[in-house]
Amino acid sequence: MNGEMVLAAFRAESQRLYEKVCSLPEGEWDRPSPCAPWTVREVFAHLTTAVGRVGSMLAEPEPRPSGVLVTAAGYYAPDERFSPGANGSRVGAAQGTAAAYDDGRALAEDFDAVWRAVAASCAKEPPERLVRTRHGDPMLLSDFLVTRVVEVCVHGFDVAAGLGCRPWPTGEAADLVARLLLDGEPYDRPVTVAGAGWDRTTFLRKATGRLPMTEAERTAAERHGLRRLTLG
Repeated sequence: MNGEMVLAAFRAESQRLYEKVCSLPEGEWDRPSPCAPWTVREVFAHLTTAVGRVGSMLAEPEPRPSGVLVTAAGYYAPDERFSPGANGSRVGAAQGTAAAYDDGRALAEDFDAVWRAVAASCAKEPPERLVRTRHGDPMLLSDFLVTRVVEVCVHGFDVAAGLGCRPWPTGEAADLVARLLLDGEPYDRPVTVAGAGWDRTTFLRKATGRLPMTEAERTAAERHGLRRLTLG
């Protein structure tokens, strides 16, 4: 995907998410999220860590080009990184990170600082810049940044649901995530099940497991071009 478009989507979605939580009353942070056993605070701590990994990767030496690069879709392969053990470690790490902040506002402000630093660093890198993920995957920076847009957008759904709010994805991020799920195609031809069509946000929530999907719906979505991504 075009690196400038990916970076624009990352900036827009991160800014939107920060704006939605920066003035959140403290008690709201401890509401349960759909990502049990995480609270809203713990989902947000996980997300902040996930976004911050870009900065850590850019601080390391650039890997040498060798072999096949992992794509953004390939990053979500059903392997050990999404195993029960890995998911358990992910849950515990987020809980520990969340507990390290004095309050929700401090967490929100840290996220704001982290995403802005990541965006500024990415803007200075050439299109062919390679990075290596913590799982050992060599990737184009632009492709890894796509996965961070997925994180911010999809966990934004989780935060919104935990707070009892309507989802708030930006158009830039929603289009990018839809294209990832549809092998590069835009979501401009709604999936229709039993005579009813899904809007793009409903499609994204169902396709990422944030809303239930029946077998009939899954069949319709796959005929539409949906490819399954493994999300922890």
